[in-house]
Amino acid sequence: MSGGRAAVAGRWWEPVAAVAGRFARSLAGAWAGQVTAAVTVLWVVAAPAALWPPLRPAVAGWAVRVAEWDLGRLARWYGRAVHPDPGVRARVLYLVARLPVALVASLLLFVLGGLAVLFGVGLVWDALTGGASAVDIRMTGVRMHVSSLSLGAIFGLGTAGLLWAGTEAVASVEALLARRLVGPSTRDLMVRRIDELTRTRSEVVRAVDEERRRIERDLHDGVQQRVVALSMLLGRARRGGDAERAAGLVRDAHAEALVLLEELRDVAWRVYPNALDTLGLEAALTEVADRCPLPVAVRVSADPVPVGVPATALYFVAREAITNAVKHAGAGQVAVHLTGGGGGWELRVWDDGRGGADPAGGGLTGLARRVAALDGTLSVDSPVGGPTTVCAVLPG
Repeated sequence: MSGGRAAVAGRWWEPVAAVAGRFARSLAGAWAGQVTAAVTVLWVVAAPAALWPPLRPAVAGWAVRVAEWDLGRLARWYGRAVHPDPGVRARVLYLVARLPVALVASLLLFVLGGLAVLFGVGLVWDALTGGASAVDIRMTGVRMHVSSLSLGAIFGLGTAGLLWAGTEAVASVEALLARRLVGPSTRDLMVRRIDELTRTRSEVVRAVDEERRRIERDLHDGVQQRVVALSMLLGRARRGGDAERAAGLVRDAHAEALVLLEELRDVAWRVYPNALDTLGLEAALTEVADRCPLPVAVRVSADPVPVGVPATALYFVAREAITNAVKHAGAGQVAVHLTGGGGGWELRVWDDGRGGADPAGGGLTGLARRVAALDGTLSVDSPVGGPTTVCAVLPG
């Protein structure tokens, strides 16, 4: 029973800690915005120096760096990422346009923030010194006696909530300004998207052709040679006059047929595993781990587990990464971890090999094309000496 109460208490504190963390991030982002606003004011004062040609690059570079720092602030503390197009003028417009917004943020920080601090300090002081008193509140038809500690807590939390809402609203306005003045226009985004779709389509066609050539090599170099050997054994047994020798050749042909059948199954598995459709992605990854000569730890904590096209892409990423770890990395162990859910999935394949994997290699390039066709990303972190981590991220 005590263990259950401890678990409930732990779960109760988790959302409180999450809210406190988000509030702290919002305040940190607001104060960082005050710094960029102050630097922007200094830049405005120094901007006339750009009339002298030798100082023009320095003044322009100053504006670019301040704008990049402020856009990074929005992405880091508020999760509002803006990918700017190159250009000094747009950045200057953004920095100047956000000065009134930064002034509003400063008023919020100093007025509401100051009140929240006063309420908090007074609350702690009264609690420690025992100076709390009863407050008589009279309204029409209502009369209440409330402790000053309770009123201080209510007003303190209310002021902090208003401060949080205000800083988040300011960040939303700043992000809107950034998208309008610095970020790409709707037309630019459409052109980029069309170019990306055209590129990924051609890359997928190329990847399919490469996969067909690999299947052809597997059939030609493996299965076809086995079929030829089987045919020769049966032909020799048919032409032979010695019954005992013919029986031995038939036994050899039977053994060769069994090897051929196993190789056909292996080729079919490399083309597409049946378990992926019948049992799901986790079972298919487990099958890869069972076939691998190295110890492979598979952990799937995604909810829900991807199915269909995303599952196929993630499966082949994992299998290719495991194959590379076995053939080229000299690894001793491999770990596969799938996380995510309805919003998207992340697959990480880690090995303790020698590292130095080339992201532009044939296998990884084909996988990158397959992932990019689904609006995903594939990254490879493989320093010399290891370890190597292959990460695929797909949207939901």
